Amino acid sequence: MKKLAYTLPALALLAMPTAPLAAQHLNDKQEARVARAAPEDRDAVRYCLSKKNKGQKTGTIAGAAAGAGTAIIAGGNLGVTALSAGAGALAGREIGKGSTGTDCKAVLKRNK
Repeated sequence: MKKLAYTLPALALLAMPTAPLAAQHLNDKQEARVARAAPEDRDAVRYCLSKKNKGQKTGTIAGAAAGAGTAIIAGGNLGVTALSAGAGALAGREIGKGSTGTDCKAVLKRNK
């Protein structure tokens, strides 16, 4: 049972970096948003949505690394490290969503 308690957080920690890599393109909801945008703004909306996705992925990876690094430096065990990496990944993802810049924010606000 003790071995299982150490194995599960390790598996979660190994699976975390692969999750953001899966989303390379726009999803169906984002494609629909591009389709209903004004014709002159479609390229800008597509660019801004892909930039937003890239910011989320980067934020997730950076947050997970920062959380895990902080836990390791603080001397946490594997479970604490995995928990910190998960919390850092969530925080980084939310922070990364807003990294599109003012031009993209205006374009996306115009074309909801």
